[in-house]
Amino acid sequence: MLIAFDSTQQALRAEMLLEYAEIEIDICPTPKEITAGCALSIHFPEDDLDTVQQVIVSEKVEIRGIFRPIHLGYEQVNP
Repeated sequence: MLIAFDSTQQALRAEMLLEYAEIEIDICPTPKEITAGCALSIHFPEDDLDTVQQVIVSEKVEIRGIFRPIHLGYEQVNP
């Protein structure tokens, strides 16, 4: 799974919060298929989706969206 952001500040904030929540994450470039204002995205295991969403909501992290890789790109999994 992948989280895209509109700002680098929010990406770095999410990185810190998710690491604190002990979620295994990787920082990566935002794929070109995803339009976002920030060049950084965060990959995380799909098994951690519920926890990631809880952290994002409870800490009011501003995100572009959470995406799942599909055959030729990504599909958004949250509104």
